[in-house]
Amino acid sequence: MKSKVLALVMAAGAIATGANAQKHKADSMFHPKLEPTPVHKFYFSNGLDAAIFSTSNMQLLGESSKLTTLRFSYVINIGFNANYDFTDHFGVMAGLSMKNIGFIEKVSDSTVKRRAYTIGIPVAIKFGNIPRRNFGFIGGGFDIPFEYKEKGFTSRGSKTKLNSWFSGRTENFMGYVFAGASIRPGITFKFQYYPGNFLNRDYVDGSGAKPYYRYEKTNLMLLSIGMDIHYKSPMHHSSKATDDDENVTMR
Repeated sequence: MKSKVLALVMAAGAIATGANAQKHKADSMFHPKLEPTPVHKFYFSNGLDAAIFSTSNMQLLGESSKLTTLRFSYVINIGFNANYDFTDHFGVMAGLSMKNIGFIEKVSDSTVKRRAYTIGIPVAIKFGNIPRRNFGFIGGGFDIPFEYKEKGFTSRGSKTKLNSWFSGRTENFMGYVFAGASIRPGITFKFQYYPGNFLNRDYVDGSGAKPYYRYEKTNLMLLSIGMDIHYKSPMHHSSKATDDDENVTMR
């Protein structure tokens, strides 16, 4: 009798083990394993801003400030970050980025689009559940514009274009602050503000005129949506990060 009971217990255990293995396999198929972040290790990630919505807090001489027409950009907004996480809930990052920023001004029957391609260095702190990529971040940085473009349109159909490299039409150094959040599996939302002017009011063109002198304020504001993709070796994972990631996979 005892041998039969023992056999039944062993059979039940084998069935339970097999069922659990099948469940784990099925969960792995429908919940792909995320790459966990390594604690106390440097690793790299991209700084892709897939889409940027921007406007400017613009004020002309003798007028009140206003927000300019919303501008959308999805071309050449890339970069990468170097990361270091002190714990699963706190880390730092710094990187290099290239962005397409600017604003649109509409006056009566004309529209002027101004933009610049920039190289920048962002620095930030991260806080939250970093292994699960649910965290917030806050930081600052600076951009250096290297190409400026300007297009003008009127309702009558006339167009003007201007393209210049390191011309000084914009400020040579653009500081900014930003804050945002990352949500699993790595979608990022970020708001970025430039307290200084985009246009250089003291710029003098070939005719001796100052075309941007009347622009007292041109403070850019950006809202971007991007992706956080990590580039690192699986051998650098900490055991705690791996355990957290397995918990994510099983849920």
